[in-house]
Order: sequence, then C-alpha cells, then structure tokens
Amino acid sequence: MVKKLTLGKEERLKSRKLIDQLFKEGRSFTVFPFRVYYLFPPAQAPRSNHALLQFGVGVSTRNFKHAVDRNRVKRLIREAYRLQKTPFQELVQSRRSPVAVFVIYTGKELPTYAVVSEKIAVILKRLIKTADEIPPSVA
Repeated sequence: MVKKLTLGKEERLKSRKLIDQLFKEGRSFTVFPFRVYYLFPPAQAPRSNHALLQFGVGVSTRNFKHAVDRNRVKRLIREAYRLQKTPFQELVQSRRSPVAVFVIYTGKELPTYAVVSEKIAVILKRLIKTADEIPPSVA
C-alpha cells in the first residue's frame, strides 16, 4: 500500500488557542537556522476535523521584508516536512497522543531546499526521540 504524502488542512496548526498554548506551555529546541516549539497537549474528545499531529511554520518579517521570500521559505519547510513526516506520524498515531509542532525559521538568508530538508530530518529525529521518552499516559 502506498502512503499518501500529504499535508492536509486538518494537519495544519491553525487554532489560535492551541498556538498560544504551544508558545506558553510548550517546550522548544534549536537546530540552526530553526527554532522548534512542540507540545503534547492533553488528549481531548476526538474531533473529526483535527489530526493527532498538527504542524505550523513561521518566518520573521524582520529577516525577510518581502512576502515573496517569506512564502518561499515556508513552502520549502512544508515540503521537506511533508516528505519526511511519516515515521513521526506513525509514532504519534500508535500512541494516540496529540502533538502540536511549530517551526520558526530564524536565518537571515534564503535557504536552499537541500539545507532545509537536512535540518527538518534532524528536527523530526529529535521529536521522535522526545516522544519516545514521554510515557504514553502523559503524552
């Protein structure tokens, strides 16, 4: 069976409440040029339109004045994540614990896809390791 490598609407981190909670209560780490915030929110009643794994991307206006450049960086990050998320997604689904992840690009120059892809792989490995260390009842 072929896995669908998509990043659908339900997988995007859009909830203002969840994003605020992520920045207030979540944990973070840095893999230059990225800052990654993640949160294992308490499991709520399952909602049909929300996936267990939600992902968001941000790029600073301070570093990239033109929206074209910010959008390009965000597209590169989302594409690299979309193609590499499968192992992390399977782990989250097997544990049945929701995860919210937000990646902020902190670099000052436009990155190449190769650099973004390499760093996203490192980020996902670190998130998998972190998720494994948290007991399933807490996560």
